[in-house]
Amino acid sequence: MKRTTIILLIFLFCSYSIAQITQQKTYMNPVIPGDHPDPTLTKIGKDFYTSGSSFNPTPKIYHSTDLVHWEVIAQPVSSSWSEYGNSPGGGIWGGHMVYYKGKYWHFFGRGGGSMYFVMADKPEGPWSIPTRMKVPSSMPAGLGVDNSIFIDEDTGKWYLLTKAGQPNNHIVELGDDGQPTGKVFDLTWLNPAPSYPYGWAEGPVMWKHNGYYYYSFAQHLVGSQYIMRSDTLTDDKSKWTIIGTNIFTGSSSVFTTPNHISPAVELEDGTSWVITHSYHSSNWYAQGRQGLLCQVVYDENDFPKILRPSSSAAVAPNLPSNGIPWAVPHSDNFSTVKLHPEWSFLGYTPDNTYSLTERPGWLKLVNIRKGGRNTVIKNDGEHSYSLITRVEFEPESSSDEAGLWIINGPETHQVKLCSTLDQNGNKIISFGFKNTIYQVENTIGSNLWLKLVRNEHKMSGYYSSDGFYWFQVGNEIDAAEIDKEVTQFNNFTGNYQGLYTIGSPAFFDLYIYRDAYTEIPAINPADQYGTTSSTVSNTLNSIHNDDWAMYAGVEFGNDDYPKKPDSLIIVASSNTSGGKIEVVIDSLNGTKIAECEIANTGNWSSYKEFKTNILKEINGMHDLFLIFKGNENQELFRLKTLQFITNSTPTSMNDKSNSSIPTAFELYQNYPNPFNPSTTIKYTIPVNSEVTIKIFDLMGKEIAVLANKKYHQAGTYTIQWDGKDKNNKAVASGIYFCQIINNNRTRTIKLVLAR
Repeated sequence: MKRTTIILLIFLFCSYSIAQITQQKTYMNPVIPGDHPDPTLTKIGKDFYTSGSSFNPTPKIYHSTDLVHWEVIAQPVSSSWSEYGNSPGGGIWGGHMVYYKGKYWHFFGRGGGSMYFVMADKPEGPWSIPTRMKVPSSMPAGLGVDNSIFIDEDTGKWYLLTKAGQPNNHIVELGDDGQPTGKVFDLTWLNPAPSYPYGWAEGPVMWKHNGYYYYSFAQHLVGSQYIMRSDTLTDDKSKWTIIGTNIFTGSSSVFTTPNHISPAVELEDGTSWVITHSYHSSNWYAQGRQGLLCQVVYDENDFPKILRPSSSAAVAPNLPSNGIPWAVPHSDNFSTVKLHPEWSFLGYTPDNTYSLTERPGWLKLVNIRKGGRNTVIKNDGEHSYSLITRVEFEPESSSDEAGLWIINGPETHQVKLCSTLDQNGNKIISFGFKNTIYQVENTIGSNLWLKLVRNEHKMSGYYSSDGFYWFQVGNEIDAAEIDKEVTQFNNFTGNYQGLYTIGSPAFFDLYIYRDAYTEIPAINPADQYGTTSSTVSNTLNSIHNDDWAMYAGVEFGNDDYPKKPDSLIIVASSNTSGGKIEVVIDSLNGTKIAECEIANTGNWSSYKEFKTNILKEINGMHDLFLIFKGNENQELFRLKTLQFITNSTPTSMNDKSNSSIPTAFELYQNYPNPFNPSTTIKYTIPVNSEVTIKIFDLMGKEIAVLANKKYHQAGTYTIQWDGKDKNNKAVASGIYFCQIINNNRTRTIKLVLAR
């Protein structure tokens, strides 16, 4: 039944146009994962643009050609603007880009008070310095915030729709200069004191359809959405008909409180659409009010209803995608001279606090003030990913940090993986959230790799000297609190992820969002058709023939991250005859890079690895589609994880040498550390030679011999110590040392055994 309904709906639509790639016929919300509150929407020719409130992060303008795939193309307000501010609930409130009289205009509010606009010759900018809007004398409460623009195509006039406090709704005519002309339509009768029948009647938007003016407003940030209609633009109450009930219809188990809609846009096929926002379910409130695409339907009397965002696949607009990928964070090599607009700063940030030109190919972050922080951030809207960066950093004190973080809206809670110093001035790598902090000695130096892995609410931190061999910092951390509603602003402004430095300057070589060579949990596709996610078994279930799942922004390797996949491992179970997975990049009809046969594993709870070779060379960042094929009349299999493997340079630990010959004799920090009951020790040998590895206690007493003049070919190795002495007896908790001797050279690391 789940597919029958959707297929029947798709059948009603005509065939789809083809641009660079063909848009799939269904989609899943959110189309803009992460915080996208108070959204607006503008159609200019065949292009669509959305903006909205950003609060402390620098605001963004998104572009699309199909209303499903969105890309950030501009930041209309610079973080270096002197009026920007620097508080979690401050910054930019609302935002609407329109095209009027040969110019692009972006209108926005600043921190709950004044309205401004900027102008540009093209949507990508450059944008002008903000101009403050004048307040008409007939509006003592001011222009307010969360406002939008309405352009009447029939008259050529344009208007600012304002909301200032509960009883103050107005439609303000604008002149060609973007300033109010003085003519104001007073709608204070809409939501009069003291009853305020529509809550705050906020976020007003307007559009025209079949000769009617439609004025829509939200009860409050999570309330109902209302609408009124008139055949003339007037402030005469008798000319307007109000629908006093919520215009959202249907149900959703994921996005239960959509409102604050954009103006509706109408397509050539007669369908109409809005962007709206809504919190996720209770475990994910702090991802903010995410950007959702919803269809508007009109009844026989031309009154609109909006289809509530479905928890399953919905029919997509009949539009070409034009090759735009899914709107998740994307990899960045910092190879340009200008920072990509997908990055936001957090609050007021002068231009001289960052650079892409001082060291080409690296992003330099400098703190705004002594002891302060500087960060570049992106939306944190998905439930699983792996962030990777390479950082060069020389901390001067234990308060200096540089690395990866996930930060909440109020800027009070952070999951951090960073390079820093301990209280004794020793270089360490720290991974923590709130009072749970793990630290390991940094034996690599000032230039190291960091990887922060999210799997639902669980976080893990890793470090590396080369981006291929990774060592874990401590244990997995449950950071569910950062994803839930701790304070109003933790959901009001949403979580973010990115790079940061505190104290000393830091250089960052790259940023990877979803590493192909780290396990990708199958439970969290960005888009899917037919399948369902099980939080009980952490698997992708209900997989049938012609179903599919898409994982967005997968990074396969680039100039700074020189990897190429040669095989793919999929962990799956099946209690039927199984089936086949076609692995395709960029779109459902994109390039096939692999096929993997999944066989019966005995039962649904018995998961096994299925490995297949890569058919075509691939690098760069791609949306990854899994297309499922098999018997029409049965569930095919269930998926737990997928992971790409490269043999050009190993991605995982081996206890034998590999084909990549190291250039130096090195002993790396053991992992895990502290450990119980065993730990792994990695070392590299640059030439064929003998190796001796011993364990000592604090007093210098020899405890164990792991290798005694053992001949090695040049290569990289790992070896285990199980916390036992020469007599195979468990040793006590405490500090130990591992020493390796090779060609009269020695290296030593400190190990902590915690039983």
